Amino acid sequence: MSSNRFKTSNERGEMIAVLSAKGGVGRTFLAVNLAAALIKKNISIGVLDGNFQFGDIGLAMDLQSTFTIKEVIDDLDRLDEFTLASYLCTHDSGVKVLPAPERPEYADLVTPEALNKIIDLMRIQHDYVICDTGSNLDERTIHLIEKADEILVVTNLEMATLKNTKLLLETLAVLGLQDKVQVIVNRATMESVIEATDVPDILGAEEPVYIPNDFQAASQSLNIGIPLVMNQGKTVLAKSIFKLAEQLTSKRDIQTKKTSKRSIFSKIFNRKGGKEESAE
Repeated sequence: MSSNRFKTSNERGEMIAVLSAKGGVGRTFLAVNLAAALIKKNISIGVLDGNFQFGDIGLAMDLQSTFTIKEVIDDLDRLDEFTLASYLCTHDSGVKVLPAPERPEYADLVTPEALNKIIDLMRIQHDYVICDTGSNLDERTIHLIEKADEILVVTNLEMATLKNTKLLLETLAVLGLQDKVQVIVNRATMESVIEATDVPDILGAEEPVYIPNDFQAASQSLNIGIPLVMNQGKTVLAKSIFKLAEQLTSKRDIQTKKTSKRSIFSKIFNRKGGKEESAE
């Protein structure tokens, strides 16, 4: 059983943001399975559905949750780690989940200030917080990846996906976030005119992680709401996710990262012609 002892701010958990430049590439599948794989290491895992308009974590984990992040935000003024814990939904694996709002319009309630408080409290409660983001670099997604200790960028061997992923990686570099990035090539053994071994050169990404193709098993897992690593742990696909979990935990080294006084969001969305003034 994983520990549920609350941590101090100095021993906070690590946040992993799962990001993609395109929908349908396996981002949510990876997020829920990574969470279920990590909790088998006898550590506490939280999941935040960061796709605040159309999040699918609840479906992917077959959760019947009474509360979502909307209810947490409604109670934000008195929120502490104990109050937040009462809003989290517990999956059969032991993973604690904060689902996305039930309706898309409620996404507007999720402000950067609210996210800061919620994420910081979740990191006090858990060794790892996995955040499944949207596939658009809007203000909330930018804020989530800025807060993250590691960013897993999920792609596959389709031409359109790789084109968009290259643009995404270039944007992350502009934002100064490239050191957090690990590229994940999902369905790396799928039939394609592009070879998996071509991906590092195409994307300019060193040592991507390759997840093999088993579309039928992955799709069935999402449809029945049971992470693959829980009931098909001996498959090649599940073993690759366990290996990723091992890689993440073996190199864990949380450091407080300096953030610019100027919002990172403004660097990309409010840039104007001419030389950008210093953020310091």
